[in-house]
Amino acid sequence: MSGIGSIMEAGVPSARSRALAVLRVRSRALALVLLPAALAVVLVAARATGRLAGEPWAAVTLVVCTVAALVLLLGGIFAAVVLRASPAVTPTVPLSEAAAPDLYRLVRDLADRMDVPPPSAIALTPDCDSWLEDRTHAAHRRAGIAGGPASAPGAAPVLVIGSPFLWWMRVAELRAVLAPVVAGTGPSAHPDIADARGFVRGLDAAVDVGGRRGLGWIAAPARLLLRLCRTDAAEMERGVAAAASDRAQDVDYGLRIVAQEQVGLAYAGWDRLLTRVALPAWRMGRWPAHLDAGVVSALTELSRRDRLAEGFTSRLGERPACDLLEQPGVIDEATSLLAARLFHGGPAESGPDWSPVEWAAYPEEVVDRKWRAEAARLHTALDALADPVGLPAGPAGTTGTAGPAASVASVSPAGAGSAAPAASVAPAASVAPAAAAGASGSPAAAGSSATAGSATIEAAAAAPAAVDGFAGPTLERVLGCLTGASGEGGLGEALAGRLSADLAREERAAGTAGGAGKARGADAVPLFPLQPPRSGRDLLADHVMAMVCCAAVDSAGAAPGMDWLDGPVLLVGGDRRADLAPRVLCLVEDGDPEPLRDWLSALGVRTEKPVRLV
Repeated sequence: MSGIGSIMEAGVPSARSRALAVLRVRSRALALVLLPAALAVVLVAARATGRLAGEPWAAVTLVVCTVAALVLLLGGIFAAVVLRASPAVTPTVPLSEAAAPDLYRLVRDLADRMDVPPPSAIALTPDCDSWLEDRTHAAHRRAGIAGGPASAPGAAPVLVIGSPFLWWMRVAELRAVLAPVVAGTGPSAHPDIADARGFVRGLDAAVDVGGRRGLGWIAAPARLLLRLCRTDAAEMERGVAAAASDRAQDVDYGLRIVAQEQVGLAYAGWDRLLTRVALPAWRMGRWPAHLDAGVVSALTELSRRDRLAEGFTSRLGERPACDLLEQPGVIDEATSLLAARLFHGGPAESGPDWSPVEWAAYPEEVVDRKWRAEAARLHTALDALADPVGLPAGPAGTTGTAGPAASVASVSPAGAGSAAPAASVAPAASVAPAAAAGASGSPAAAGSSATAGSATIEAAAAAPAAVDGFAGPTLERVLGCLTGASGEGGLGEALAGRLSADLAREERAAGTAGGAGKARGADAVPLFPLQPPRSGRDLLADHVMAMVCCAAVDSAGAAPGMDWLDGPVLLVGGDRRADLAPRVLCLVEDGDPEPLRDWLSALGVRTEKPVRLV
């Protein structure tokens, strides 16, 4: 086979020597396991020939034979686990040759030009990266993870391509980027390198198996062997990469420099699209069906805003790499669903609570629903803090009374009660069910926050009652409650803690309903969480901003919108209003509502008008 015998290119001798060093670790481990057995054989032979007659050699021989048998048994079990354990396989969307004949033709042409074996198959991943992945392990065939020519013993690795590359890059750029990756099939086919890689993958899989009941002892020796061969394995991979890069020098080298700039740009746009646009939809139980097509719009917008990216959009007149696919829309939908599973932990298939959304429907079906769900959660939290029944049971003497009459008598000094008569105030407990019904569909009641944590409970119990002079969910109520409520121990802190607890409870309930948390090791999802948990203050600011947007939509003619780089935005007269966030932060962090009130007044928002939550 081409590419196996010619190993004198740069990097391959070093890679082969490092592979042999990895295999020596395996040989030494095997010798250590066989050492007690060899000693037992010597003792038994010496006893049989009469060279070690009498005591204490009989007892010594018996002990050594017992130890040898035990070591052989444990070594055999360990070897069987390493050989049979299934190495981790990256979740991908398989791409058959019938679905992308032009792409397969391009890859084979690259392999022929570099005199290396062509990849056995092609798969797509929702990430900005490309690599070769070996899927010939017998455990993959037994589990049905891999099949066809790609899983046959001795088959070439599978070429995994980042799906954003296909939509953003042009055909020539994709060929230049894939050249050094495809060239890696040559060194990968060398027997010593393949054997060393298989040993390392087996040890890595054995560490995961060590988490199972009855096999916990497997993980310790597997980690020890991984530490012993870690340096040599890393240097082996560097040598393979150097050899592949050297072999691909003569293939579109000049164009590859330009294409690498597109790789960095694609990564930036893809990250913004996932974290700002896709993540809000995933949290609402919807998944954008065409993320790869959306990344083109996101990168075009990024090119328009960033002067460093000027001129990149002129490439859009050339043939895009997605034209190499027979049905790009179908492939885009499959990779978009996989992205939701990898980065958010969503279900593997669509369902009533996990349905696709088109970009044209995103503002109404995601942005508007997100705002109103967060506004409902905010008012549910306010109801819970205003009504002592909604507070978790605390130590004796820490709970107070604040019924509807108290709410009327204790109107916030910001003037929350000056725009409506006190007689219009309804009991907070009667508002909570309606608000809770609009919050993410979670069945958890607002008052059942026993899991909110001691700090949240203490802050909520010590804070003043959330009061207002309006019936129903109004923006004026939020402004009045948060005015002067910043600082440690204030209502703002208690409200932030309450929102954090309610949101965590909803996510936990959604995870339990969807079966999350049952996966183990490499099978657990999400594999790559996009964002760390948000702080209570950040959550409060997001919910207040959602409430303001709902009020603007309902009373000032604004509309929900979507920005390709920033996600949900508020549109007024068709133009994005980006000056809202600083005013909301001024209210949440400093308790000063005046900048926000001025903004609302200029826009014509009626703060006393109840907001539609569902």
